Amino acid sequence: MPLDAKSILPARIAVTGGAGFLGSHLCDLLLAEGHEVLCIDNFYTGTRRNIEHLLPNPRFELMRHDVTFPLYIEVDAIYNLACPASPVHYQFDPVQTTKTSVIGAINVLGLAKRLKVPVLQASTSEIYGDPLEHPQTEAYWGNVNTIGPRA
Repeated sequence: MPLDAKSILPARIAVTGGAGFLGSHLCDLLLAEGHEVLCIDNFYTGTRRNIEHLLPNPRFELMRHDVTFPLYIEVDAIYNLACPASPVHYQFDPVQTTKTSVIGAINVLGLAKRLKVPVLQASTSEIYGDPLEHPQTEAYWGNVNTIGPRA
């Protein structure tokens, strides 16, 4: 089922990794569209500064939580953006990055299954390796290295 935010207006939407760069902008957009937003973040790479302006909004709720632990919430849709995407972060602690990606996704999918709600799973172009061109266009296929540090 496609996750079309406008088709479920108004909705309570969870954004894991909501205090990160992309997550915080997604929270902005969803609030602007009239949704209630539950921002879930453990602040491993996200910052409170990214969402500070949203805290006074009565339709915004912040939950400090690590997605490697189960979530017990009620929502209508989930955007899963929880994972360190920067090479600096995931090379510093690759085990935590893997746990967040794998166990976090399992927990999010388990919650979605229980609630029967749609999930949008975000990813990053960094999974394809160190790009040969900067910035990458939408037509760029990546520079896959199956034995490199990002593999």
